[in-house]
Order: sequence, then structure tokens, then C-alpha cells
Amino acid sequence: MEVNQLEDFSNNFIPLPDSFFEQPTLELAKALLGCILVKETNEGITAGYIVETEAYIGPDDRAAHSYNNKRTARTEVMFQRSGLAYTYLMHTHCLINVVSGGEEKPEAVLVRALEPLYGIEIMKIRRGLDDLNSLTNGPGKLTKSMGISMEDYGHRLTITPLYIAKGYSPESISAGKRIGIDNSGEARDYPWRFWVTNNKYVSRHQKSEYEFFRNTSS
Repeated sequence: MEVNQLEDFSNNFIPLPDSFFEQPTLELAKALLGCILVKETNEGITAGYIVETEAYIGPDDRAAHSYNNKRTARTEVMFQRSGLAYTYLMHTHCLINVVSGGEEKPEAVLVRALEPLYGIEIMKIRRGLDDLNSLTNGPGKLTKSMGISMEDYGHRLTITPLYIAKGYSPESISAGKRIGIDNSGEARDYPWRFWVTNNKYVSRHQKSEYEFFRNTSS
């Protein structure tokens, strides 16, 4: 795509409405696939297609931060309206989740991987590497590439500078176990990780337990 085409394309990033985020969490986790995550900073605009997500359904989900209705300064935003950004630190990495479930139902969807779409040179500088496949194929990698930080905690994902826009509808979606939650009892086996089938930017490929097909005619 030519530079001037990209500039025009960036102007077409239109945030999704609040109603989009009011879907049940498992449905939202699938619906987010193919959507575009956009971040505007002083350095420019970066954007990527969401290609992998994980659903966390507290308070009954032992892998969720809100398990047993745990309400802390960190999880407070999970008890608020759907469509807010829940950012938190994991070791030295910032991760971004989409709050779901509605008020007083602390659920969320983790954005695990993106397919780089726009502002790729900015992403490369932030990550200090040129390998396109490795820029955003993980939850910590994508936030660093896009300049997403703890300052985005609680931000409405329907307005600038951080928002989610309409993208494409994947032909098929795969599902399997979530990653990095081995100490969560039976919850570690829930097939609540979703990814665009065969997408090379997914953080970790594994045999899917389920596959969903969509009509791509619309």
C-alpha cells in the first residue's frame, strides 16, 4: 500500500460504538478478532488487527483477577461499564484487556496478539527490531509497540487516543486453552483463548480444540 493510501486509510479508523462491547464476554472475545486496535501518540498513529484474545469470566473463573469478586485498586475498573481499558503490569510488561460483562460483573478480554497494520516503523523503533512477525505477537510486545501504558487504565475504548475500530470478519476462528495460568485449577482447561485460524502473528500456535466459521460475505 502506498504512503498516501496509508494516510487516507488512517483517517478511516472509526471507533466502534459502546453497544459493541455489551456482548457476553465469550462472544466479545471472538467478535474482537479482526477488529483494529488504534493508539494515537505524539510520535504518530499505530494500529493492528486483533488476531488473538483470551476471555476471563470472574468471579467464578479462578484465572481471572476478579475471582471471588476480588476488588482492589488494580481490578476496580473491571467492575465498571463494558468497553473500558483494563491495563496492568505483568513483571515489567503492560498488558491490555477490554472490560466486559457490564457493571458489577467483573469480566474482561485480554488482547494477546495483533497483526501490524499501520505505523509499523514506529513499532520497530519502540521494540528495537525489524522482524515484522515478532513486533506484536504477544500481549507485552503489542503494548510496547503501540505505546500503550498504565496511563491508559480506565480509558473508554470508543474514543481517542486509544480505541477499537471495525476491521474484517475472519473466515475461521480457532479456540483452545489459555496460556500461563497453570495454577488456576480447572480453569486452566477452559477453551477460552481464541485466534484467527492460521494467522502467523498469533503468540503461540497449538492444536485447536474448536473451530468456528463465519460468513465473510458481509
